[in-house]
Amino acid sequence: MKDMFDLSGKIALVTGASRGIGESIARTLAARGAHVIVSSRKADACEAVVNAITAAGGKAEARACHIGEMAQIDALFADIIAAHGRLDILVNNAATNPHFGHITDTDVGAFQKTVDVNIRGYFFMCSAGAKLMAKNGGGSIINVASVNGVIPGALQGIYSITKAAVIAMTKSFAQECAAMGVRVNALLPGATDTKFASALFHNPVILEKALTRIPMKRIAEPEEMAGTVLYLASSASSYTTGACINVDGGYLVS
Repeated sequence: MKDMFDLSGKIALVTGASRGIGESIARTLAARGAHVIVSSRKADACEAVVNAITAAGGKAEARACHIGEMAQIDALFADIIAAHGRLDILVNNAATNPHFGHITDTDVGAFQKTVDVNIRGYFFMCSAGAKLMAKNGGGSIINVASVNGVIPGALQGIYSITKAAVIAMTKSFAQECAAMGVRVNALLPGATDTKFASALFHNPVILEKALTRIPMKRIAEPEEMAGTVLYLASSASSYTTGACINVDGGYLVS
C-alpha cells in the first residue's frame, strides 16, 4: 500500500524555519523525504537547521528571505526556479508581532510592519508559489494563521487582525487556485511554547489566565504543529482545500 505521507522527490519551502514551529515543520517534512528549503531572515540561523536535517539523513538547503520585502520574495523564487525549476509545497510560517499593548496605542510603524509581513508577504508568497506549482502539475500551500484570527488575542490587536486576514486569504486562494491543481489550507496554532510567544506564556499571570480557556490545560510544543502540516502537504489531503485546522488544545471550542 502506498505511503500517503511520503514526500520523496518533493521540493518544499518553509519560511520562518530557523526556530520554533517553522523549524519543527521543516524537520518533519525532511524526515518524510522532501527536499526542504529552509528560509528566514538570517542565513546563519537557517544553516543551523539545514545542518541538523542533513545530519539526520535528510535533504535541505538554506535561503535567506525577509518576506516583508518584495524584492527578497522575487529573489527567493528566482533562486528556487534556477536551482530546482519547481516547487511542490509552500509553508508560509514567517510572521511578526511587534506591538503588545492596547490596540489604540499601535503606532504606524508597528502597524505597517505587521501588515507588510503577515498580509502582504503571505499574499505574494502564495501568488508566486501557486504560479510556480501550476507549471508543474500543482502543489500544496499551507498558511500558518492563528486562533487569534478567530478570537482576537488580548493586547494583540493588529496581529490578530492580520491573522484573520490570513484565514480569509487562504479561502480565497483555495477557491481560485483549485483549477490550477494547487490546494491552499491553513494551520491555526493555539498557545505554543516558542520564542515568538515567550513574552506571553513565560508570564505566570498571563499563562494561568490562558490555561483556564484551554481544555487540555497546557500549551503546545512546536512539534505538535508539524503533523497537521505534514497531512496538508501530503497526498493524504488530496481532496482538502480551503480548510483552516485548529491545533489548539480545544481553545476554540471551549
